[in-house]
Amino acid sequence: MAALQVEKLNRTFGALPVTRDVDLTLERGARCALIGPNGAGKTTLVNLITGVLKPHSGRVLLNGEDITASSQADRARRGLARTFQINQLFRGLTVLENLCMTVGERDGHCNNLWRSSGSKREVIDEAIGYLDSLRLTDDALKLVRELPYGRQRLVEIAIALAQKPRVLLLDEPAAGVPSSESHLILDVVAALDPDIAVLIIEHDMDVVFRFAKEITVLVQGAVFTQGTPAEIMSNEQVRAVYLGQEGHRGGHHG
Repeated sequence: MAALQVEKLNRTFGALPVTRDVDLTLERGARCALIGPNGAGKTTLVNLITGVLKPHSGRVLLNGEDITASSQADRARRGLARTFQINQLFRGLTVLENLCMTVGERDGHCNNLWRSSGSKREVIDEAIGYLDSLRLTDDALKLVRELPYGRQRLVEIAIALAQKPRVLLLDEPAAGVPSSESHLILDVVAALDPDIAVLIIEHDMDVVFRFAKEITVLVQGAVFTQGTPAEIMSNEQVRAVYLGQEGHRGGHHG
């Protein structure tokens, strides 16, 4: 049974089709990338998968269960986590508080998080574990808004991981992250539980080719082609449609 299955998904804005008959399957443990030129409909597809938008036709299945009509919160509870291109953190709270809230909410004792020192200790220990893996321990007691943008992205990924997802959608995780820190993101993703299915939406072809075992190319809302990094790299049509348009970012891949 696939971790995530998208079947014949369609969505239009007015008369404009932005998602056209998209089929996408993530097996358990998948490491997939979704690429495509600007305006290809990548973010719309992620919004359909996560429930921000409803499709006009087609289905989304999570672990074999139809979640097409489920709310975003319900999808998250069932194990679908996403990081956003635009930061969704509580900027007036500390990094550690953000993580503790996520862990507490996941385990259902957010409302009485402080009811016993035992549960409080466990929550904090677990939160610190996530901060540790992303080298964020020194920032634990800083307010999120005090951090540089790249560090905020790392906090966002820690929060997604703290939801213990079965399917993780990373929406341009390296965007705005200095190259000195982008390897941290890849290292953390590489060390994820091998059962988690990961879909990364990314412009940086270095990141894509380092991470993905399989790549789906989206053009004008439809799946243009799918294949291994080697197949995508050597596909002349993909190079013309995508890698060419992107200028020479990642151009040394050929």
